[in-house]
Amino acid sequence: MDIEEVREFCLSVKGAEECFPFDDTVLVFKVMDKMFAFMALDRKERGFMINLKCDPEYAIELREHHECVIPGYHSNKKYWNSVYIEEVKKDTDLKGWILHSVDEVIKKLPKKKQTEYNDLRNE
Repeated sequence: MDIEEVREFCLSVKGAEECFPFDDTVLVFKVMDKMFAFMALDRKERGFMINLKCDPEYAIELREHHECVIPGYHSNKKYWNSVYIEEVKKDTDLKGWILHSVDEVIKKLPKKKQTEYNDLRNE
């Protein structure tokens, strides 16, 4: 996937919104007003990177098995991974990690908000 395809996939998530709350080079994706992904629009040495929320144990597992996954750049390394987009071998992996990030955000919401989001997902 390229950076534009990643953006389109993130926006395809039910209820997803994009914004620039930090500056004009960091694109943030949110559901229910909570951030599930962010990416710098400037290309790094290894390519474009997206940061995704992750279950702490799963985060370690991904880092151990995928060279493209590193501890979250400029974020809490326990809960966030950074992924070099162009180094991901299968698009389905990256899409799954994005959806996992959304799930991690939703499960931290109050039950009422979780129900509201799940209703939105099922529409």
